Amino acid sequence: MELRFPIEFIVEGAPVSFQAKRSAARSSWKARVKAASSAVVPDEHEVSQSRIAATLFYFPHEPMRGDVDNIVKLVLDALCGHIYVDDAQVERIVVQKFEPERVFGFGSPSATLDDALSRQRPLLYVRLSDNPFEDLK
Repeated sequence: MELRFPIEFIVEGAPVSFQAKRSAARSSWKARVKAASSAVVPDEHEVSQSRIAATLFYFPHEPMRGDVDNIVKLVLDALCGHIYVDDAQVERIVVQKFEPERVFGFGSPSATLDDALSRQRPLLYVRLSDNPFEDLK
C-alpha cells in the first residue's frame, strides 16, 4: 500500500541527541520514533521514494539545554527504510522548540498538532510531506 502524505505523529519524551554518549539511549529513541510513526501508517506499506520535507516541533517541559539541531539526525535515521528509502530524500527540514515560557499560538493547527499542544511535555511533533515546496508559495 502506498503511503499517503502528510504523515503526522507525536513522540512522547525528550529527544535524544545524536551526540549522546550512550548508544542504548540513541537506539531506544530511534525505536520510539519508529513506533510512533508506525501507529499512523498502514502495516503493509511501500517505502516512499519521493522527496521529503520534515517538520519537527519540540515541546520541552523546561528550557532546553542542548542545541535544537542535535535532535534532527536520529529522527531522520529512525524513519529510513520505514517511511522513506534514505534520508538523502529529505530536502527540507524545519525544526523549532517551543519552551514553556514562550507561548505561541498556532492559527489553524492540524488535529495531530492540536493534540500535541494539549499533551504533557516533553514531546516531539513530527510532520512529513512529499512536497518540499508546499509552504513556499
